[in-house]
Amino acid sequence: MKKILFISTRNPYSGRYSGDVIGSRKILNTLKKNNIVDLATLDKEENFTKKNVYIFKSPFLLIKIFYLLRSLATLKPLHFGLFYSNKMKRFIKKNAYNYDLIFCYHIRSAQYVPENFRGKKIIEMGDLYSSNYRQTFHYLNFLNPLKYIYFLESLLVKKIEKSIFLNFDKIILFSKSEIKKINKQFIKKIIHIDLSIDKIKKKYLFSKKNKKILFIGNLKYLPNIFAVKNFVKNVLPKLKKKIPHIKLQIIGDINLIDKILLIRNKEVECLGIQKNLDKFIKGAFCGLANLEIATGVQGKILTYMSYGLPVVCSKKAASNFSKNVMYYKNYHELIDKISILNKDVKVSRQMSKNSLIFVNNFKWKKISQHYLKVVGS
Repeated sequence: MKKILFISTRNPYSGRYSGDVIGSRKILNTLKKNNIVDLATLDKEENFTKKNVYIFKSPFLLIKIFYLLRSLATLKPLHFGLFYSNKMKRFIKKNAYNYDLIFCYHIRSAQYVPENFRGKKIIEMGDLYSSNYRQTFHYLNFLNPLKYIYFLESLLVKKIEKSIFLNFDKIILFSKSEIKKINKQFIKKIIHIDLSIDKIKKKYLFSKKNKKILFIGNLKYLPNIFAVKNFVKNVLPKLKKKIPHIKLQIIGDINLIDKILLIRNKEVECLGIQKNLDKFIKGAFCGLANLEIATGVQGKILTYMSYGLPVVCSKKAASNFSKNVMYYKNYHELIDKISILNKDVKVSRQMSKNSLIFVNNFKWKKISQHYLKVVGS
């Protein structure tokens, strides 16, 4: 049994319905089975009433701006400043010696690990974010000021990734293709652990009456909103000529302006955050992951598969799913493959069957054991 400090910049117990919150909570609860685990995290309000949980109030906007500028001045990633708390930093520095191991959830948590900590250091990076930011830089128009922010952030994050490879004992990544990009001198430190799903629900049933395409994801995340807008502008107008009454249903957090712009198209529905997806699978004939900016394993694809819903995705997003998804190279192929899934019962049922078989390897019950092994080794 080890004494572990688990660091997360978003509170795993906040109840927020997002992938990183849900993922951190699952890992935290698993580690507690065989270890003594304390949590240090940020949230809206400071709270030390729960046993083994230390919640530090996230700084207000002006302080965040100061930390953001300080990150820039010290050549650290900008999003480090957005998720920084001086009080949490001091607490961890003062108490780190009490722990055998520090487990950092996501790259921005690494900034809290004291330089003189002599215990074991493990981090779940998930994906190589420098690659994601570089892709975003290339995707944006040169007139968009965000283009240059993402270029700078890609360089700063790359620098931090190198530091993590040097200084951490174990680094967890989701994608085997991402691991291949890493310098061989660090390969012994890299642990491959897949993303997970909680349950498999065979909810998809083929019907020619099904007219809905599902897109699931946080629409405040640039690659997702880019993908949706691209689809609505360049694909949906042509697709509705082939499939009358087609609907694109978007499930996930979205800001008001983007929602207003999207729902001007009568074929688009923005449904916000939905904890229970069962009712939305009914009437759907495919899940969409048309991401042009993609690294690692896409959680939305695993979600579609866990319901047996056939998936159409970009070649980038498909790289970790072999022939269990349908991928396209251009808009023409995308339209054709969506049309096939809408009309061809044999193809749709086979893709659904492939999904359910493939996703069986990603059940949390199986995946969770890897975290216990990494911590225990």
